[in-house]
Amino acid sequence: MAYIKNLFDTNFLEYASYVIKDRASPDLEDGLKPVQRRILHTLFEMDDGKYHKVANVVGACMKYHPHGDASIGSALVVLANKDLFIDRQGNFGNVYTGDEASAPRYIECRCTPLSKDIFYNPKLTETIDSYDGRNREPVLFPAKIPVVLIMGAEGIAVGMSTKILPHNAIEVLEAEKACLSGKKFELFPDFPTGGLVDVSDYQDGNGKVLVRAKLDTSDPKRILIRELPFGSTTESLINSVETAAKAGKIKIQSINDFTTDKVEIEVKLARGVYAQETIDALFAFTECEQSISVNLLVIKDNYPVVMTTTEIIKYHAKLLVKILTKELELEKKELQDKFHIRTLERIFVEERIYQKIEKMKTARGVEDAVIAGFRPFLKEIGSRGVSHEDVEHLLRIPIRRISLYDINKAREEMQAIQARIKEINSHLKNITAYSIAFLNGIIGKIKANTELSVGGMAPGARKTKVGAFEKINIKEVAGQEIELKYDKKSGYLGTAVTGAVVAEVSPFDRILTLRKNGMYSVSDLSDKVFVGPDAWWIGVANKEALSETVFTIIYKEKETSHPFIKRCVIQGWIMNKDYFLVPDGAVVLHVDTRPKFTFTVRYTPKPRLKVLQENFKAQDFNVRGLKAGGVRLSTKEADRVEVK
Repeated sequence: MAYIKNLFDTNFLEYASYVIKDRASPDLEDGLKPVQRRILHTLFEMDDGKYHKVANVVGACMKYHPHGDASIGSALVVLANKDLFIDRQGNFGNVYTGDEASAPRYIECRCTPLSKDIFYNPKLTETIDSYDGRNREPVLFPAKIPVVLIMGAEGIAVGMSTKILPHNAIEVLEAEKACLSGKKFELFPDFPTGGLVDVSDYQDGNGKVLVRAKLDTSDPKRILIRELPFGSTTESLINSVETAAKAGKIKIQSINDFTTDKVEIEVKLARGVYAQETIDALFAFTECEQSISVNLLVIKDNYPVVMTTTEIIKYHAKLLVKILTKELELEKKELQDKFHIRTLERIFVEERIYQKIEKMKTARGVEDAVIAGFRPFLKEIGSRGVSHEDVEHLLRIPIRRISLYDINKAREEMQAIQARIKEINSHLKNITAYSIAFLNGIIGKIKANTELSVGGMAPGARKTKVGAFEKINIKEVAGQEIELKYDKKSGYLGTAVTGAVVAEVSPFDRILTLRKNGMYSVSDLSDKVFVGPDAWWIGVANKEALSETVFTIIYKEKETSHPFIKRCVIQGWIMNKDYFLVPDGAVVLHVDTRPKFTFTVRYTPKPRLKVLQENFKAQDFNVRGLKAGGVRLSTKEADRVEVK
C-alpha cells in the first residue's frame, strides 16, 4: 500500500508540475507559453518575407507541439490578434463581437520584423530536442522586452492559476527605460477593447480592477455603448442587458448592434425613462461593469512565482542589459575573426605568398611554405598568428579572386570593421545608455506600425482610460418596485403569486416569514415558494429595521392550554433555516409588532369559573431573548385572544 501511495504521489506531482510549467503559465523570460514559443519558432524557420497559410504553419508546428492542431491553431489566432509579433492576412475573427476566425486554410500569416528584433537570435538561444527527438526547439527566447506584461496571459493549472492583464507596449518600454535610468515608474492595464478601468485596488498586478464600457449619453432617449469592458464581447454584453431588462432591473424599448470595425451598441430606452437614470443600472446589473481579480503568476527559473509588475520591469531591465552585452560581445568576436582573416588574405595576395607553394610536392610542404611566408608580417597579424585552419582557408581562394583582388576595397572593408569594433567597445562601456537607445528604437518601430492604430488613434496609443469609479449602491439602483404577494389560502408567497400585496421589495431583499405555528425563516426573494396558509407576518429581513421591531407572540401551551406572552427582537439568522419562537406544539393565538397595544384573553368556560376574560397591556411585559420562554398570563385555559 505504501508503494502504491508513493507511486500515485509521484505521478500526480509530475503531472501537476508539467501542467503548470509546460502548458498553463507563461515564462518570465520571454513571456510565452510553450505553444506560443513553438509557433514563433516555426514562423522564424519558415520566414521568407511572404505570407504562409495558417494551415501550413500549424502543420509545421506539430513537429514541435505534441498536443494536436486545434490547440496550435487557436493559440496562433490569439497571438496574431495581439497585433505585435504576427502579421496576419484574412479573417482572424473579431475581438469585439467574439466571431471566430476563418478556417486555417483560408487565412495567412508571417512573423513581423518587430518579433525578430525582440526574440530572434539563434546564436544565443538554447535549444533542446523536440518531443520525438527529430528536431531542435528553443528552451526560451532571449526576449529583450517584458512580453508577459504587454500581452497578458490567462491559464488554469493544478492547484493554481494565472491572470495577467495586458499593458500598453509603449508604457511598458517607457517604464523599463525609467528603471534603467533609476527613476520611478508605475504601470496600469490597457485593453484592446478600450473602455475604462479603475486601478485603485490594482496592487501592482496582484489585486483587482473594475472595468467599464464607454457610454455615449448625448441623446437623453438612448445610450450608445462605444467601447467594451475587458473580457466582454458585443454578444455577451447584449445578452446581459436583455437579461436585466427581462428581470425588470432596467427599462428599455430595444437594443441594436451596429458594430463593424468599431463598437456601436444602441440601447433605446422605454417611454418616460432617460439616459442619466439608466447609467447606474447598466453598470450595476449588466456586463457594462465587471470586477477582474488579478494573479501575476509566472514561471521563473522553472518554478511558479507570484511577482509584481515592478519586479518584472526590474528583472527585464537587468535581462536586457545582459542580452545586449552578449550580442555585442558575440558581434565583436565575429568581427575580430573577420578582420584577422581579411588581414591574412590581403598579405597573402599583396606579398604573393601563394607563389611559394608552386614547387611544393606535399601538403605538409605547402602549409609550411605558407606559414614561412607570413613570418615577416607576424607583427601586423598579431598574437593569433597563422593556424592550420587559416592556411586551409587561404588555399581555397580561387585564382579568379586573386587576379581580381581589389587592395583598396579590402582596406576600406577592414577600416569599416575596425570602426565597428571601436563602436561596440564604446557601447559596452556605456551599456545602460545603449540599452535605453535600443528601447527607443523599439518604441519608434511600434509608433511607425500603422496596423496598431485603432479608431484614428496613433499607433501604440493607450486605448483604455484610467480613472476612479463612483461606487454604485445596487440596492438603491434596484429600488423597491417589485410587488411581493401572498395567498393566505394556498400558502404560496412570491412575485409571481396571485394574491394580496404584502410588501414592495427589491431583487436583493431577503424575506422573513413568521408562520402560523410560530416558526420563522429567512429566504431570498422568489417567484413562488410555499410558506403555509395564514402566516402571521411577512416582511423584508432588514437587520437595522428588525433590530427596532418588537415581536409580541401570544400563545397557549400544548398540555395545559395556559396563555403565555413572549416579546422579543429578531436580529440574526442563517438563510433558509427554521427557528421556533414558541414551544413545540403550542398554538399561536396572536402576533403583533406594535410597541403598545391592549388585548383580551378569553378563557374556556368551566364550572365554578367566574372570570371568563382578562385585559392585558403588551407594553407591561419585558422584551426578552429569542430562546427565552414566554411569561404565563393565567392558570386558566385560554380559548382565544381579542386585540383592540
